[in-house]
Amino acid sequence: MGLRGYIIKRIFYSIILVFLVITLNFIIFMLMPGNPIMNMANPARFRTTEQYEEQLRRFGLLDPPLEKYAKYVQNMLTFQFGYSYVTYDLVANEISERLMNTLVLSISCEVLAITLGIVLGVISAYKRGGIFDSASVLFSIATNALPVFWVGMLLLLVFSFNLQWFPFGYTYPPEWAFPGRWPTNILVEIQYRLWHLFLPTAALVIILMGSYVLITRASMLEVLSEDYLVTARAKGVSERKILFKHAFKNASLPIITQVAIAFGFTLSGAIVTETVFNYPGMGLWIWRSIEKFDYPALQAIFFIVALCVIIANFLADLAYGIVDPRIKYE
Repeated sequence: MGLRGYIIKRIFYSIILVFLVITLNFIIFMLMPGNPIMNMANPARFRTTEQYEEQLRRFGLLDPPLEKYAKYVQNMLTFQFGYSYVTYDLVANEISERLMNTLVLSISCEVLAITLGIVLGVISAYKRGGIFDSASVLFSIATNALPVFWVGMLLLLVFSFNLQWFPFGYTYPPEWAFPGRWPTNILVEIQYRLWHLFLPTAALVIILMGSYVLITRASMLEVLSEDYLVTARAKGVSERKILFKHAFKNASLPIITQVAIAFGFTLSGAIVTETVFNYPGMGLWIWRSIEKFDYPALQAIFFIVALCVIIANFLADLAYGIVDPRIKYE
């Protein structure tokens, strides 16, 4: 089977998988504990019984299961996602308000963690058995075992509370929310946003980097003794070129898989990190939606995350053949 046939086959399987995800997502939230109707039944939210019943009809909570499922599938496939039980606004609008903050945080920390982890992993494999190798492995195992909320709270204690070098959270100073306080200079705005972004990014990089160090080191150790590298050294090829061009290319398949999965979960945000730093992204929104039984919001983000993971794995499979021509599409 050629590349075109493989892509068509994978697209067909992915479409089936998307519908299975949609159905499973619907069933899970139908069976979840908690009652969103009782959450809406707070008398303070509605003046009359008619208003309460109108909201129930608006959200489809009085519809039979099959009708609920049909509306749910339509909402998922059109990316409208219905209305939030909490704000009564479209879930798509809620996502758009927070999506950019999550993308900035998640992509920046993933890129930094992947870059640092790969570089350190390659060097560690090259200097295997030495002090640098032992230190990097020990650091990676230790940081992998640390809970991210503890790392975040420690960074806040040291750099925000004691040293007062960085703010405690948010994406910009709270006083900017008042009329006339927003800066007119775009460079000043970028500077303050990066200042607020530093600590949550540092917490995630510390946690994520170790896994990339370990998997890169393990993959590199399998190929460093190959004959073609000995031949390259005999031909006078520089050691840096041997490591990062020849050896790393053949050792990169497991790393591609891990990177694809990591970026697949990018849109879900970092729930614990965003909660610790009160960062207004998708992760903090998910946590608050869980607290308030906001099922349309949770269904939407779970569907988007599953869709991103499916797409990321599909792209990773295509990348395998580009990186390693020995892989045949079947």
